[in-house]
Amino acid sequence: MTLVPQLPPRTKLGLEIAAAGVAGGIVGDALLRAMPWGLNVALGSTALIGAGIWLVRRHQVKYGPDAPWLAITALLLGLAFLRRDAATLAAFDAIALVGALALAAASLQGELVATWYPLDFIRGVVTASAASIVGGFQLLLGDIQWHELPQDDRLRNVRRALLGVAIAAPLLLVFAALFASADPVFSTVLTNLFAFDVETVIQHTFFFCFWGFLVAGYFRWSFLGRPIQLLAPANRPVSSIVPVATALGLLNLLFLLFVVVQLRYFFGGAALVEATGGLTYAEYARRGFFELLTASGLVLPMLLGAEGLVRNGTAPQLRVFRQLSGLLLVLLAVIMASALQRMRLYVAAFGLSTDRLYATAFMILLLGVLAWLAWTVLRGQRQKFVFGSLMQGLAVLAGLHVLNPDAFIINTNLNRPAAERPFDAKYALTLGGDAVPSLLAALPQLGAEERCVVVHGLLKRWDTEEVDWRTWNWSRARARNLVRNQAGALRASCPIKPPGLRNDH
Repeated sequence: MTLVPQLPPRTKLGLEIAAAGVAGGIVGDALLRAMPWGLNVALGSTALIGAGIWLVRRHQVKYGPDAPWLAITALLLGLAFLRRDAATLAAFDAIALVGALALAAASLQGELVATWYPLDFIRGVVTASAASIVGGFQLLLGDIQWHELPQDDRLRNVRRALLGVAIAAPLLLVFAALFASADPVFSTVLTNLFAFDVETVIQHTFFFCFWGFLVAGYFRWSFLGRPIQLLAPANRPVSSIVPVATALGLLNLLFLLFVVVQLRYFFGGAALVEATGGLTYAEYARRGFFELLTASGLVLPMLLGAEGLVRNGTAPQLRVFRQLSGLLLVLLAVIMASALQRMRLYVAAFGLSTDRLYATAFMILLLGVLAWLAWTVLRGQRQKFVFGSLMQGLAVLAGLHVLNPDAFIINTNLNRPAAERPFDAKYALTLGGDAVPSLLAALPQLGAEERCVVVHGLLKRWDTEEVDWRTWNWSRARARNLVRNQAGALRASCPIKPPGLRNDH
């Protein structure tokens, strides 16, 4: 009885990761080429997480305590593609899914993700992404020691057969060409036998290799890689708090000056804004909001960097830093409240759009993160900051799913007085399947022209043939069924297609 030689653990794990990469390439090519994403992402992410769990159990990998909840988070984010049909929301879901998978890879390496600080988070996401791109080549060229594979007669015969195929290939081409030229029937048989679309073959090959190497690289980094640690700064005492305190003090003065100058119309409403010379709604609200949003976003990394400079300071030095930082956050809260007020005025004047909705959601998230920074970092509990911020980000993302952004945009714009700003039917048709039920319900209250624009737009987009099952999504399926069920009545209500309306968005 011949014993099968045992492979070294690293080579065995490498071969199984390579096999998972091959399976990932097949799944990715079969599912993820179809757009827009829906059921295919849910199936693909479930398969990826399932393969990871199988490798963990098979090789008894000791993972960090954060791995289970990160795997569940990634699974839920993949399943989220089955529900909402909103392009921007799907993009945020995809970004969150990549982030969850990157953090899960770090947890599989034994890192404590829940205690990370912002630079650790950036390091984890960047290294996991880069390693997933190049890891497949490292796996095949370095991790798998091919000479350790058993050299039995079967493997030798496979290599010999492949050599024979290489030798016979040019001869087969020559003789096939001669026979095809001699016999038209044989030529037709060969033509039918090898009839294929070169472009299709290239596409399948590209997607198979892309997803296969990406999956193999991701698992290679998760199970065979080692965390890349940042260079830790020397724990030197802070010589003086004066530079940081001076910088924060000057920023506080600038923020305070801005608040005082703007105070008279921060919350003055539309009448006061219009009374300001040369200032329109668009100039006040649109530019003001996004500029203040940018300024608010810059404060976060600035305070985190300043905290890193003074974290080893004495108690009096830390107290000065925390007092100045707290004052800056209070002034910033007033400015952010002003930004939200500007957006409210702008939406009241021009309606709601995806950019305005998601920018407002980001502002709300930023408010929560800055409040969390004050509660943790400024109270000496910096290790809790990143985890709490991540949870807030996931909570806002979940809240957007509950809100149903596209339907919310339609309902908000419909509830505005038509005399102030007509309903923009052309823009409404660019939204996803979640907007369709609201649009159909609103048809009786629209004017004749807007109603016909909506009717013909819905029929053109949703009254179509069956779509690819891989792109199935509940909202898109519901929209398609609603439009098809009412297609006859919709066509009868607007037999002539009207000219398109102006798009102010």
